[in-house]
Amino acid sequence: MHPFVRPARLMIAAGLALAAGIAPGAAPAANAWPIRPVRLVVGYPAGTSPDLVARAIQPALGQALGQPVVVENKPGAGGNIGVDQVVRTTDGHTFGITTNGPLTTSPKLYPRLPYDVAKDIRPLSLAATSAQVLVTDARVPAQTAKEFVAWGQARPDGVTFGSIGVGTGSHLTMELFARRAGVKMLHVPYQGFPQITQAMISHDLQSAFMAPSGALEQARAGKVRVLGISSAQRSPQFPDVPTIADAAGLPGFNAELWIAAFAPASMPAETAARLAREINAVLRRPDVRAQLAAQGWEARGEPPQALARRIADDTRLWGRIIDQAGIHLE
Repeated sequence: MHPFVRPARLMIAAGLALAAGIAPGAAPAANAWPIRPVRLVVGYPAGTSPDLVARAIQPALGQALGQPVVVENKPGAGGNIGVDQVVRTTDGHTFGITTNGPLTTSPKLYPRLPYDVAKDIRPLSLAATSAQVLVTDARVPAQTAKEFVAWGQARPDGVTFGSIGVGTGSHLTMELFARRAGVKMLHVPYQGFPQITQAMISHDLQSAFMAPSGALEQARAGKVRVLGISSAQRSPQFPDVPTIADAAGLPGFNAELWIAAFAPASMPAETAARLAREINAVLRRPDVRAQLAAQGWEARGEPPQALARRIADDTRLWGRIIDQAGIHLE
């Protein structure tokens, strides 16, 4: 190559950049973003609900952005490691998907949490929600949630309930229920919902809040009993299951699990706004909604302001329950 060819090309490129109002070496304008593949960090293993949401939006989001979206699983510490990985990035091309825990309960449960939700997180989308169902051993002499409350109130030794771990949604939802209903509940942690279901079928456990899909299948077989759903309204996926608020006579009872997309605070506001719009547009697609519904999740695609409100509301709600129940993790 002639020694003057490369400098000449550089001068031409610099001139074009200046003509476009871009200083040589400056970051690309927001409307030029993304300029390389976008990294999507999921703080949970492959096959979990957050991972399924990430992979449901991945293809269409990549098409909308004009760059591949690469999913990376960074599990550990109940999702906190994935969130920490995201908030530490400053490349402008990384965002994350997580469950509600790392953004709402982790600051209470983990005294040395390495990130500050208020300072380090830029909300993007309330992506999907899922209620839980109150399930009992079929031998429990209660046909309705209201009868379950009365039965539990008459048991001074308490009622056993299972969860998938201390401080998880299944644990905290039952703690909320116990305080609202005035029932003494005895916590028994399990590895997962299949183990909880099996414990109820074998009559070793009396109750639990758990994901609807497996519970309803076992209820139809008569092996367990489903008494209500934890959301404020009946689920369109399970319209025959009454709300806990109505069925147990606990007005205002509402406890949902949710999955959110978020960016590090370092991401420029214009970039984050575009990413949020594209994510929410994908979540409104019928094929994506159907894919998530098949996994028991309702696609929401609500904007950053809605996610910020949900984080604030749930942080207050679950922080109060954690304090009242004296829950802590080392």
